[in-house]
Amino acid sequence: MVLKRVLVTGGAGFIGSNFLRYMVPRFPEVTFVNLDKLTYAADLYNLKEISKRQNYFFIWGDISDKETLSKVMRDGVDAIVNFAAESHVDKSIADPNNFISTNIQGCFNLLEWARKLKIQKFLQVSTDEVYGSLAGEGSFRENSPLAPNNPYSASKAAADCLVRSYHKTYGLNVNITRSSKNYGPYQYSDKFIPTVIYNAMRDEPVPIYGDGQQIRDWIYVLDHCRALELVLMNGKPGAVYNIGAEEEITNLELAGSILHLMGKSASLINFISDRPGHDRRYSVNAVKIKAELNWQPENVLEVALQKTVEWYLQKFASFEKEE
Repeated sequence: MVLKRVLVTGGAGFIGSNFLRYMVPRFPEVTFVNLDKLTYAADLYNLKEISKRQNYFFIWGDISDKETLSKVMRDGVDAIVNFAAESHVDKSIADPNNFISTNIQGCFNLLEWARKLKIQKFLQVSTDEVYGSLAGEGSFRENSPLAPNNPYSASKAAADCLVRSYHKTYGLNVNITRSSKNYGPYQYSDKFIPTVIYNAMRDEPVPIYGDGQQIRDWIYVLDHCRALELVLMNGKPGAVYNIGAEEEITNLELAGSILHLMGKSASLINFISDRPGHDRRYSVNAVKIKAELNWQPENVLEVALQKTVEWYLQKFASFEKEE
């Protein structure tokens, strides 16, 4: 597949910005158009190092706004990579409206343009949370039933179903990826790992939901981006790919590891009331992408977590100076 112009939605967010910083220098012959409405969790500073490259352009806009998309699409695109999403579970419980608008209506708008333009690839970047909570051992496979337990994951599952339907009904070349929890640089401060680091740096309580025994599989964000590149370029039409690094750890253990790396006491951990519908365990089986696309994670949690902590300490320290 030869791509000349790729639309990346939500490219100023955590995973999207890491993807663009990885892809833009790697493919100088491809123009990457970043469409982002710059909500609270997005920041153009994340893209400073590529902002002046000739094959990168930023457009402010909302994928749920049809008029905006019409202006963006008039020059045509060969592929769409959809990162744009409201993704904070707590916020989806408090007010689901934006999640429905962006994650479902926005995805539908993109699919309609993809169908009209007959683009070469539509890549929907989804999440392992659409599978719901996993009891006991084992891991979710790509054909596991979708059983979301909160408005955020339900909106992502709905979008996945729309993407699948456009392949089955209209023959659109689509792929859906479902990754485990990402960590690494440029994540917004209200997410779990940045929150632990920021609070510990200030010797403030580190909030842990419930008993902290919720288990998550973590993947370094750059490994996820490498997988997305392979799916974009070589994914089989209509295929779903799980992306995971088999790095399972409880929230309590992860917080403890971060505190240890920072030389902070575990006494900072503060157990708070659990949130409604809190999934107990996520785990995805990534055998398919490893076998079909020859992908392997290159980073292990023990090493990459230290790099991540160091990056945030530098970032937060600079913020403290500015204040």
